[in-house]
Amino acid sequence: MSGVARRTVVAAGGAGLAAALAACGGSNAEGDTGTGGADGVPEGPLAKTGDIPVGGGKVLAGKGIVITQPKAGEYKAFSSKCTHAGCAVSEVKDGTIVCPCHQSRFDISDGSVKSGPATSPLPPEPIEVKGEEISFG
Repeated sequence: MSGVARRTVVAAGGAGLAAALAACGGSNAEGDTGTGGADGVPEGPLAKTGDIPVGGGKVLAGKGIVITQPKAGEYKAFSSKCTHAGCAVSEVKDGTIVCPCHQSRFDISDGSVKSGPATSPLPPEPIEVKGEEISFG
């Protein structure tokens, strides 16, 4: 292969890699573009209070957080990273936060382990509720 042809192939391969990486770093289903404030905390609301069902919750995977509402008007937030193997939790069901990898379940009110194999609770995340908006606190 000539030097020009080799450079062309390498440049084309690099462009493909850049396109693939750009596709991975864009917006997600929750609308998180990955931009944050000067301190690295995402700007703007995470969710509306009406988006979080009483006795349930919502996983905001792109933000690394799950927000729950154990009782009417009481909002809690936890890391969405399972403490067993680091998988992302996938849903809130029957009063628990569920990890799809090994079926660990965590309580929506305090993040404690309801069933393993996880043995440590989900770490709490600080949030603020102002009016109908929930933001990082």
